[in-house]
Amino acid sequence: MTPVVLALDLGTTSGYVLGCPKMRVGGVVLLKGGRFEGGGMRFLRFRRWLDEIYALRQFTEVVYEEVRRHLGVDAAHVYGGLLGQLTAWCEDRGVPYEGVPVGTLKKWATGKGNATKDQMSAAMKALGEQPEDDNHADAIALWRLRMDQIAAAAPMPDIFAPAPSPPKKKVA
Repeated sequence: MTPVVLALDLGTTSGYVLGCPKMRVGGVVLLKGGRFEGGGMRFLRFRRWLDEIYALRQFTEVVYEEVRRHLGVDAAHVYGGLLGQLTAWCEDRGVPYEGVPVGTLKKWATGKGNATKDQMSAAMKALGEQPEDDNHADAIALWRLRMDQIAAAAPMPDIFAPAPSPPKKKVA
C-alpha cells in the first residue's frame, strides 16, 4: 500500500502538504477567527477542513511539527487547541499520527537545529520547492522527512538472491 501522508505545521496560519511519493498538494489554511465569532470557531473550522481534505484523499498517517515552547500565551493556546482537535480527529478515524520536534526537523532540513524561518524556507527552495510562506516550508520539510523515513524503511530487493524455482508439475 502506498502511504499517503498529511504533514502539518499547526498555527493560526497552518502549512500543510498532502500526498504520496508521486503526487502531492499543499499550501496554507487560514484559521484566524472573525471579529464576531466565538473562540471555538477556529477549531471547528479546522475539523471541517480535516474532513474536507480527508474526503479529497484519504491519508494513511499524519505528521506534525511538535512545538514544546511558544513565545506567547495566545500562540500556545491556539497550538494546543489545534493539536487536541487533530489528535481527537485522528483517533476517531484510526489514523496514526506523530509529532516531529522542531529541532529535529530543522536539523534534518538545514543541518542546524536552531535554523530561522528564512533558513528553513531557503533550504526548501534549494530543493526546488516553492513554499507559499514559512508555515508551508515547514510542512514541506515535514512531508519530505517522512517520505525519506518511509523510503529508508522499505526493504531493498536482494539482487544476488537465487531466482525462485518454478512450481513442480504433478504427474498423473
